[in-house]
Amino acid sequence: MRLGFLGAAGEVTGSCTLVETGDIRFLVDCGMFQGGPEARQKNQRALNFGFDVREIDFVLLTHAHIDHSGLLPRLSMLGYRGPIYATPATIDLLEVLLPDSAHIQEKESEWQLRNRHRRGKGERGIAPPLYTVEQALASLKLLQPVSYGESLQPAESVSVRFHDAGHILGSAWLEVMVSNEGKPRRLVFSGDLGMSDRPVLYDPEAPPAEADVVLIESTYGDRLHRSLAETEDEIVAAFERTKAAKGNLIIPSFAVGRTQEILYMLTGLVRRKRLSPLKVYVDSPMANSATRITLSHPNLLDPETRELIVWQQSHPDKMYIEAVADVERSKSLNEIRSGAVILSASGMCEAGRIKYHLRENLPRSECSVLIAGFQAAGTLGRRLVDGARLVHIFGQPVPVRARIYTVGGLSAHADQAALLKWLGGFHKQPGRTFVVHGEAGASANFAQAIGEQLGWSDVHLPSPGEFVTL
Repeated sequence: MRLGFLGAAGEVTGSCTLVETGDIRFLVDCGMFQGGPEARQKNQRALNFGFDVREIDFVLLTHAHIDHSGLLPRLSMLGYRGPIYATPATIDLLEVLLPDSAHIQEKESEWQLRNRHRRGKGERGIAPPLYTVEQALASLKLLQPVSYGESLQPAESVSVRFHDAGHILGSAWLEVMVSNEGKPRRLVFSGDLGMSDRPVLYDPEAPPAEADVVLIESTYGDRLHRSLAETEDEIVAAFERTKAAKGNLIIPSFAVGRTQEILYMLTGLVRRKRLSPLKVYVDSPMANSATRITLSHPNLLDPETRELIVWQQSHPDKMYIEAVADVERSKSLNEIRSGAVILSASGMCEAGRIKYHLRENLPRSECSVLIAGFQAAGTLGRRLVDGARLVHIFGQPVPVRARIYTVGGLSAHADQAALLKWLGGFHKQPGRTFVVHGEAGASANFAQAIGEQLGWSDVHLPSPGEFVTL
């Protein structure tokens, strides 16, 4: 058996693992790299994957986030025609996310072309979209649903179970049994794990008692999240400061998972009268679609969330939520000078309507920006978190005078303690453990913590593109 670490090795994005066993070859995730110009170059280099995609038998998808799913249309357009297995909720989300990803790429290429023409330059050097909307829609036809706990046999020698990972709606960690090389082997792919005792979703399911191979994420493998109580205090402080200054509060928010969690938090704070009645504008067609999909899967939501949804729907005067749809309404939000709470994608401020709201509000000292999620190196969001006083948006310089708040307790990713607790669910040390999906420092720190706190000895940090024979 051989594992190929094609992405998310020494970094957070681009998740893609190739598994070769006997005559069977399959992928776990097929994600896009994210994080500025360097990530775009990686996506261009990854276009041909380094193998014949027609030789892949099937794909297992842990969840819908673009850094795990974003190159599936590229896989399809290069000739892959096999099944892509995912949970029903993940499939629902992909029907929104993948065409939207293609649309953003098409628009970005169009903008670059217009910009070069304005500057009297030609088209040379403009990267085409990784795939088109039409190609994204074609890839959706390959998706096949698998429910949590269902036994799937995608090949005679391979069986798979999807388990709730508690990360975003429909997210899963995978238990894969391979039996065509003598003794059966159990492989566990964590995907992205969520925190326990967090709102909206159920807690991650515990791992099996034993495994031969474990791939564990390490996005926050070197740190602990703030508690929910501390996070609420930080949100309240940001709101009170912005309200007193008579400004707007801008919240860059991942469309899937984070937007819904922030709406839950704000609604709960209003209900408990820690915040005065709010007018919240969700200015992201994708986020609004994701919210509708979330509401259509009530069986995946924890009881507290279902109860809070009922309260909000019966008290719109206290918690007013407007799902902004058309572009003209989005533009009109920038005419609001005070009292607006605007949630908009993308969560790392790299694309979408959030860039317009930041362009208008960052120069205003009375406004605030609440960063509530992981910001990859090279992104606009990361530059804001790192204290930049001047950024460039749409090629234009924008001074940063607004107050920047960073709220760490809303992460959809498990922190170091939660990751170690999850790994502690194994009754004995796995045969091999690979630490993935983390920036190099975080992964190394977490690998060390696994050795020191769990006593595991065979913990490996794979390099990008590395192949390991088991």
